Amino acid sequence: MKAFEAVQHYFHLAADQLEMDAPLRKLLVTPEREVTVQIPVEMDDGRLETLIGYRVQHNSARGPMKGGLRYHHEVNLDEVRGLASLMTWKTAIANLPYGGAKGGVTVNSREISHREKERITRKFVDAIHMVIGPDVDIPAPDMGTGHEEMAWIMNQYAKYNGFNPGVVTGKPVEHYGIPGREEATGRGVGMLTVKTLGRLGHKVGKSTVAIQGFGNVGSHAAKFLAEADAKIVAISDHTVALYNKEGINVMEAVRYARKNNGLLRGFSEAEEIGGEALLELKVDVLIPAAVGGVITSANAASIHAPLVVEAANGPVTPEADEILHEKGVAVLPDVLANAGGVTVSYFEWVQNRQHYKWSLDRVRGELDRLLIAAFEEVWDKHSELNVSLRTAAFMIGIERVARAAKLAGLA
Repeated sequence: MKAFEAVQHYFHLAADQLEMDAPLRKLLVTPEREVTVQIPVEMDDGRLETLIGYRVQHNSARGPMKGGLRYHHEVNLDEVRGLASLMTWKTAIANLPYGGAKGGVTVNSREISHREKERITRKFVDAIHMVIGPDVDIPAPDMGTGHEEMAWIMNQYAKYNGFNPGVVTGKPVEHYGIPGREEATGRGVGMLTVKTLGRLGHKVGKSTVAIQGFGNVGSHAAKFLAEADAKIVAISDHTVALYNKEGINVMEAVRYARKNNGLLRGFSEAEEIGGEALLELKVDVLIPAAVGGVITSANAASIHAPLVVEAANGPVTPEADEILHEKGVAVLPDVLANAGGVTVSYFEWVQNRQHYKWSLDRVRGELDRLLIAAFEEVWDKHSELNVSLRTAAFMIGIERVARAAKLAGLA
C-alpha cells in the first residue's frame, strides 16, 4: 500500500466512525495544491544535475500549511502527498492553528557535499518561493535536512520577499530559531511513552525499551526515557543494531556517535544483532524512529512488545496495524507520538511573528502542556468508543478540520 493510500485508509476508518458523507470525505482528502519542479544544479565536479523537487499543500482550512522538507533518494510525489495529508491531521490533533503540507527533493543527502546541498536548497526556493510564506506554507526540517538548510531557505526567500524569519521553522537559535526545537520530537515521544505506559499499568522504571533509529528523534527519545529510569536495551541506526539486556548507557552512545560521524557502528558496550531482531525483541516498548514501513504484514506477528510508539512517520503499515490490533498491541500513532516537532515549530513561528524570544523552560513547559492535553483527548475517545488510539486520534483531527471547512463555507 502506497503512502497516500495508507493515510486515506486510516482516514476512512475514522470517517466511518463519524458517519461522514462522501462529498465531505472527498474535500478533506484531496490536496489543495501539488507542485513539482525541476532543480538544475551544478555539482562540485562541474556537471549539470537536474533533480526533482515537490511541495504538496494538502489543506489550509485551519490556517497556514505546515510541514517538513526531506532530502532522500526515494522521495516521490505519492510519498510527499501522503506525508502532507498526515500533517493536516497531526496539526489538528495537537490543536495547532495550521493545515498540512510536505516537501521533498529526490536526492541522496549522504552522497552530496555541503556546497552542493546549499545550491540545491537555494535553487529549490527559487522554484517555490511564490507558494510558500509565513501566512501560506511554512517548511521545516525533515529526513536529510536540518537547521542549516532552514537558514538557507530563510535567506533565499528574503531575496524575493524581504526579511521574514517566520517563513520557515527549525532554524538555528542564532538565526531566529527557538531553543528546544532539536529535542522537541524526541522529547515528545519520550513523554508520551511515559504517559501511555502509565495508562497501560506499567511502571516506567521497570520497563525495557528498544529504539530503531538513533538520529535526532531516536537519540532524544532515548535520553528522555533513560532519565525517566526506563531501561534502553536496544538501539540502532542504518549501520548497526545493538543490544544489551542490562541496559545501554544512552549518553555514552550519544557521545560515541557524535565522534563517529553520527554512526553507532563500532560502539563496544553492546552486542550486534540483526535489524529485524531488534523489532522482535521481548521488550515492553518498541519505538520505530527511523523510516516508514518497517513493521509489515510479514513481521507484525513476531512483534512481542505490548506497546509500539510510532516516532517515525508511517512505520507500521495498515495491514500490520490490523494484526497488531488483533494481538492486543497498543500503538501510539505517529500523528500524536511525533507531534512534538511541529508543536515547537509553532512556538518558533509565534516567536518570529511577535519578535519576542522564548526561553527553553517556556518551550518545554508549553510543549508538555499541549501534548498532554492532546494525549488525554485521544485516550478519552479511545476509551469511550472502544476504538484504537489511531482511529481516536484521526477522529479528533478530522472533526476539527471538517468543522473549520464548514465554518469557512467550503463544505
